[in-house]
Amino acid sequence: MKKILIACAGALLFCASCNDLLDVEPKGTLSEGQISSAENAEGLVTAAYAALGNDWYTTPNSLWPYGNVRADDAYKGGRDAGDIQGFHFLETFTNIRPEIGEIDGMWYQLYSAIRRSNDALRIIEKLPEAEYPQKKVRQGELRFLRGHFYFTLKTLYNRIPYIDEQAPVEEYENITNVEFTSDELWDKIAQDFEFAAENLPATQPQVGRADQIAAYAYLAKTRLYQAYQQNDQHRVVNINQQRLQQVIAAADKVIASNHGLEPDFANNFMAGTFENGREAIFAVQYSTGDGIVRDFGFGKANGRVNYGDMLSAPQGLGCCDFQKPSQNLVNAYRTTEAGVPQFDTFNESNVDIGQQTVDPRLDHTVARVGNPWKYDATKIFDNTWSRTPQIYGYYNSLKENVSPNDPGYVNADPFRANTKARIVLRYADVLLFKAEALIELGRQDEALPIINQIRTRAANSTSRLRHGSGAPLANYNVKPYEPGVNITWNQENARKALRFERRLEMAMEGSRFFDLVRWGVAEQVMNDYLNKEKTRREFLQEGRFTAGKHEYLPIPQNQIFWSENRYEQNPNY
Repeated sequence: MKKILIACAGALLFCASCNDLLDVEPKGTLSEGQISSAENAEGLVTAAYAALGNDWYTTPNSLWPYGNVRADDAYKGGRDAGDIQGFHFLETFTNIRPEIGEIDGMWYQLYSAIRRSNDALRIIEKLPEAEYPQKKVRQGELRFLRGHFYFTLKTLYNRIPYIDEQAPVEEYENITNVEFTSDELWDKIAQDFEFAAENLPATQPQVGRADQIAAYAYLAKTRLYQAYQQNDQHRVVNINQQRLQQVIAAADKVIASNHGLEPDFANNFMAGTFENGREAIFAVQYSTGDGIVRDFGFGKANGRVNYGDMLSAPQGLGCCDFQKPSQNLVNAYRTTEAGVPQFDTFNESNVDIGQQTVDPRLDHTVARVGNPWKYDATKIFDNTWSRTPQIYGYYNSLKENVSPNDPGYVNADPFRANTKARIVLRYADVLLFKAEALIELGRQDEALPIINQIRTRAANSTSRLRHGSGAPLANYNVKPYEPGVNITWNQENARKALRFERRLEMAMEGSRFFDLVRWGVAEQVMNDYLNKEKTRREFLQEGRFTAGKHEYLPIPQNQIFWSENRYEQNPNY
């Protein structure tokens, strides 16, 4: 009996010791009570910004698997269909399951970023402005960042839980993903950008910080997406005219700013002194040699480089040949003798670039065999640069890549990364937001000069598109739209022109699939694309888009488990 009592006493002491240990604050962390100075608050804001670049090649914040590969712009690429198989399922719309790791990873990553913004907002609110003069500005930045992350979540998953800084952390799991309607969620997101626009300066002293113009640009984008009202099966049932007016009002704030189109389209996608140019309204900043080392098991990279896009470098530079432009995209750049796109017939046959004319944006967007790589005449892109051309072809993506001669090029063996800033919103995007709203309001004549600004800039962007000999890479021919000459400018044709222009201008920048869903044409466009591409690419044989399902990703099963089944799954999953 005595031995049992001693054993019990020892057990009680052991348990007491465990409880004491659990009450100790974790090392290397700060509790909210410890953060009481402006300096601490600045660190929290920096941490929220850092979430923009805290991604990985399986969870890229550039959204290339979700906006490009899931659309008609790109093939997954890589070794074969089994190389990051989850992305293959996305591009074929087959076997998309709530338990796919990449889908869960994106959700977790984005909500982790929102948590940073919320924590910072809650703590900063307690600091007196007298002690923290930048309080309102930093709150504006944090709400901008939160709006950005929620916008991404909304376009990916549609039905999402909305959590702000007022919600206690212990209540997170009790918040459902159906508390708010779709329209109410868009309003929540828009309110963050409205607050940011009211409290941010027109310009910021530090590159990379959100400013008032970026907030207006994102507000225009949010109201545009909100305007296309969907039913429970994701069909567009109404285009809200009031929201379209709000798009125009916000876009006009941007147009009246110091931002504008770069004289050469190429400038937007070059490194060094071209980064954060006049067209870049908001961009994610990267760096190297900053003392940060990331070890990913089979290699290391020094610095906060662009990990999300590092698989897109061609095999000829070392690895890994993902995100390969589709033949459909290349064909879309073909132009008529009048210098305009072939809206309805562009994909009936493959473009013959030696014999036909093309829009110069093709060679700023797509690497073709025989051309200089990223305007570098010492690096010629050839057949050997493609990893498995028998599966994915010979094209490669250019916009996010740099030349290996660039100082920001990083050999993160076996991957290839870079430090070039990644533009989230650019001026041309905002021009197209306004033009789209005008067209849907029946004011297509006002949209014409806006679209033509972009086409004129494209026509003037050929100086870098030359071989070492000085010969042009292709026969370029792109002209503004002239009603009665090369187009009949009614609402129907203006809508076609606008949607085609968005594709040519924004290709491979992560927005194409979301455009198709917003317009309510994803089923038609994607099944037309897949049916034609099946004759070109064996890996797409099983591809089929299902309306009322594939417009959005499933709610990750891990998150449903975490919420104890409070989250409702998206339709038809």
